[in-house]
Amino acid sequence: MQRSSFGCHTLRLLYAVLCIGLLTQVAAAAQALPNLVIILADDMGYGDPRCFNGESRIATPSIDCLAREGMRFTDAHSPAAWCTPSRYGLLTGRYPWRSPRKLDEGMIEPGRLTLPAMLQSKGYRTACIGKWHLGFIGSAESRDFTQPFRRGPIDQGFHHFYGMHASLDIPPYYWIENDRCVSPPTVPVAASSSPDVTPIQGAFWRAGLQAAEFRHADVLPTIAGRAQQWIREQPNDGSQPFFLYVPLTAPHTPWLPVQDQQGRSDVGDYGDFTQQVDGVVGEILRTLDESNQSENTIVVFSSDNGPVWYAQDVAKYGHRSTGPLRGMKADMWEGGHRVPFIVRWPGQVPADTRSDALLCFTDLLATMAAVVETQLPTDAGEDSVNQLAVWKAETGAADPRTELVIEGRVIRQGKWKLIRGAAAGGLARYGEPRDQPPPGDPLLFNLADDLGEQHDLAQAEPEQVRQMLERLDEIRRQSGR
Repeated sequence: MQRSSFGCHTLRLLYAVLCIGLLTQVAAAAQALPNLVIILADDMGYGDPRCFNGESRIATPSIDCLAREGMRFTDAHSPAAWCTPSRYGLLTGRYPWRSPRKLDEGMIEPGRLTLPAMLQSKGYRTACIGKWHLGFIGSAESRDFTQPFRRGPIDQGFHHFYGMHASLDIPPYYWIENDRCVSPPTVPVAASSSPDVTPIQGAFWRAGLQAAEFRHADVLPTIAGRAQQWIREQPNDGSQPFFLYVPLTAPHTPWLPVQDQQGRSDVGDYGDFTQQVDGVVGEILRTLDESNQSENTIVVFSSDNGPVWYAQDVAKYGHRSTGPLRGMKADMWEGGHRVPFIVRWPGQVPADTRSDALLCFTDLLATMAAVVETQLPTDAGEDSVNQLAVWKAETGAADPRTELVIEGRVIRQGKWKLIRGAAAGGLARYGEPRDQPPPGDPLLFNLADDLGEQHDLAQAEPEQVRQMLERLDEIRRQSGR
């Protein structure tokens, strides 16, 4: 029997139409996935950006603009008041006190799902440019700098990494690209400090080795430039979404503002350096605009913990780096872990809005899983809460997070905050008097009436203390959700 050529042509045409339709659906699905950029300042206080503290003496026009174009969160927290554990929580969705690992083991456990790995599985191109500070296999003293770095960013879901192993005051000082040392640290460098400030402020760094071409003052501009370059290299046609994580090294010490920023603030080198950080935020936002990526990009800005800012600094400069909050970096006071947090997502997050919902860094994993419509495994993101309804300001949506644990010894439940043991961290020995009760004596505050944590209600509310201590112990015994 002779086959009809018309029928064959029709079948081929139908097949082509179906293929085009499927390809169009795939492309549309890829285009629907937003890019994600997270900019994480280092040791910036809640009261430094003017959008969080109208009395700030530091100009932050780029951060303020981001807040006007997005949502500003007033009750956002890092899961710890220190650099490393905060980063662990952000990338894993898990409270850092649940992990027993050390820096020389790589803080993130083998096999644990991370935010970049989850986004990789959805087709994202991922990069980390800046300060890692989550460790690698082996110590700095025993490291063979000719060999690949294991358990670092490349093994945790990032396609690309360029940055530092830790803070800019912790030797050795050198650059890492992907999983390799760019140039080994072989040149001795003396310790640095500044007059008229505490030993851990100013141009402070520790003695050690550095790479021959390494310059501390070049680090922040280099991170900014590399981040901009990477954004420009990404396709802007929706063919592949990207995730860029930019953990800055500033305004953490050493405070080294570039020449054109020096003296421009009213808050000394710290203010100048913080204004330089604001400039970096602006440069990244402009690059997104210039590459036509802004409309389909979620931008998150925050800080890893509170600042290093003492009572004498407030007196000297008239600037409260933590705004109305008590304490500073390393403290269990609000100033140690309540951080500025902004989300911009054009067309999805309403512009120029404020949310008072309780939020933690750990929530980014579950929230982004909801954005990309994927289900987290039961053993991932144990302490992550989906905040997407809050981001979108959905009418009638209840605040998804009802409690929060910081460093395993602070618990928040609504207006109530309980601190078990001393509230001031080790850094407070340089400034604030240690007027806290000894470890074991709990502190209780009603943050709705006493955001500055001046009135301990533990004696007046024994039943509230008992219930919160029991719940804190229960959460610590659990592995998570």
